[in-house]
Amino acid sequence: MNAIDRFDPFNDRFCRDVRNALAENFKTAIEKNDLQPVKRVAQAFLNDSPPPYVSDYIHRRLIAYEAVLAELVANTVADPLDTALVIWGQRLFFETHEYIEPYWMVAVGQKKLLFQALIRAAGTYVHLEQGNRSAARRMASKAVAGLIHLKDQLAVYTDPQALIDKLQALDPIPPCFTTGDKDDGPQ
Repeated sequence: MNAIDRFDPFNDRFCRDVRNALAENFKTAIEKNDLQPVKRVAQAFLNDSPPPYVSDYIHRRLIAYEAVLAELVANTVADPLDTALVIWGQRLFFETHEYIEPYWMVAVGQKKLLFQALIRAAGTYVHLEQGNRSAARRMASKAVAGLIHLKDQLAVYTDPQALIDKLQALDPIPPCFTTGDKDDGPQ
């Protein structure tokens, strides 16, 4: 597969538009507990007969979005960080970042710094998915610095050391924060 034949939102405007539109509507789907907003935008893109790598991306995202909503409902998850970890568990790193960002913008103090560190951790995996290790390394370094300082706050939600270790190693397989085997989730 050459660079033109893969989903690359960093270098392809259409891929970026698809990713951003799906992620934005996914936040609405989470708020309403209804996947219809994201299904509508996905169908609009699919109706235009996009390249197979874009169609595949859309279909994988829809499956992962359904899994997130099912887990949120089954476990009555309402806390923003718990929700973000469920999203992360489906390897939806861009969506994790997008979901946390509004909370980060209004948070203060240590909570703001924790949101920022998790946004950076998610960003690390967005870059790793695209093979951009240099950007991932820079992002991981910033995330780790924040996470080390806020380990106790993150420990309420999950094992912070697992995330710190994976980020320090730039391990392309992220830690799994939810139950079940998520290693085969969408990329």
